[in-house]
Amino acid sequence: MSDRPRSPGRRRLLLGALAGGAAGVLGWQLARPRLVNPCHAALPPEIAEHPLVRAAWDGLDPAQVWDCHVHLAGIGDGGSGITISPTMLSPLHPLEYLQRLFYLNAGCVHDAPGQVDASYMARLENLVDAMPTGCKLMLFAFDLAHDARGVAQPALSAFHVPDAYARQVAAAAPARFEWVCSIHPYREDAVEALDAAVAGGARAVKWLPPAMGIDPASAQCDRFYAALARHDLPLISHAGEERAVHGPGDPGWGNPLRLRRALEAGVRVVMAHCASVGEDVDLDRGEHGPRVPSFALFKRLMAEPAHADRLFADISAITLRNRDLSVMREIVEQQQWHNRLLFGSDYPLPGILPLVSPAQLAAEDMLVDAAVPLLERLRDHHPILFDLVLKRLLRSRGARLADGIFETRRFFDRSPA
Repeated sequence: MSDRPRSPGRRRLLLGALAGGAAGVLGWQLARPRLVNPCHAALPPEIAEHPLVRAAWDGLDPAQVWDCHVHLAGIGDGGSGITISPTMLSPLHPLEYLQRLFYLNAGCVHDAPGQVDASYMARLENLVDAMPTGCKLMLFAFDLAHDARGVAQPALSAFHVPDAYARQVAAAAPARFEWVCSIHPYREDAVEALDAAVAGGARAVKWLPPAMGIDPASAQCDRFYAALARHDLPLISHAGEERAVHGPGDPGWGNPLRLRRALEAGVRVVMAHCASVGEDVDLDRGEHGPRVPSFALFKRLMAEPAHADRLFADISAITLRNRDLSVMREIVEQQQWHNRLLFGSDYPLPGILPLVSPAQLAAEDMLVDAAVPLLERLRDHHPILFDLVLKRLLRSRGARLADGIFETRRFFDRSPA
């Protein structure tokens, strides 16, 4: 795929919005003026063959490296069935509108009518083709929000990526992609939909509880949990505060402790992002207990022996600038967790330039200074490889993320019991 010309109109819109206070909207001050991803396609040889990039693959079998956290996106202009909230299309809702612009720029889509969905997929194909042979991306579907009766609420859903589309994309390129279904557990047909997804090759289920209107601690989930355990299909569920996607659910439904019900039902649970941002009520001290860091609740669950073979987490988004540095350090240093951690990039987020600062990480002695210019250039060409190399290079007080974290295929490529 060749380099795409960037739209001057969109560039002006992005920069104008940011100049008008988008730093406040995004929740932190931007430390650099470069905001728009240039979306270079070809990876220059001097980057691809750089010693630090080559060293990132030392000790890894590329055929075992499946990025387990990749979002499908678009606007539904290519027959995909994707839908997005009207608020994301309206400047009258600046947060959602700006988020959409950043996501689409990070995914390097065309502005041309009828080409957004296709451009997003072309970029993903370009990225995986530039990885060593055998690497795959696990593509997320995303179900509609539903109410307590299991009725779909499209008007309250930020976006919808149908299972059928994720399955179709993966089936068309099985050497590049796997797919992850998304099924709301309150749906009347939830178990039947799960059975069909498993038959269609789904590797996991994706939930974002507050955005989808799911209380993971509700008894309404029990029949779905039983089906997940029967299929031995992992549940990848967001944990901690959700800042990127809005929906009708209670923000507290992202509380890590609410996933105990799934664990106790025998489900393998992957807590996305290690619950690395936000605060939640300490439910072990009652419904009105004190608010504590979500990460502290995640740590408590990781320490409970009963969940040692069922509770896992992915390391997507842990390097974002809205994460506390001490949290990132602990994830790197807690080596007893490493056999339960899984590599995920949260693409397209690594392509949003202000979100990750290699220079800041180097200043905190978590990266060598020589890696900063390389990583900056690598991100312009390949955000997923950027995320992998960055995490391979992270160091904290002599510790690093173990090789096995990045070989996720063994976790997801399992036959049902």
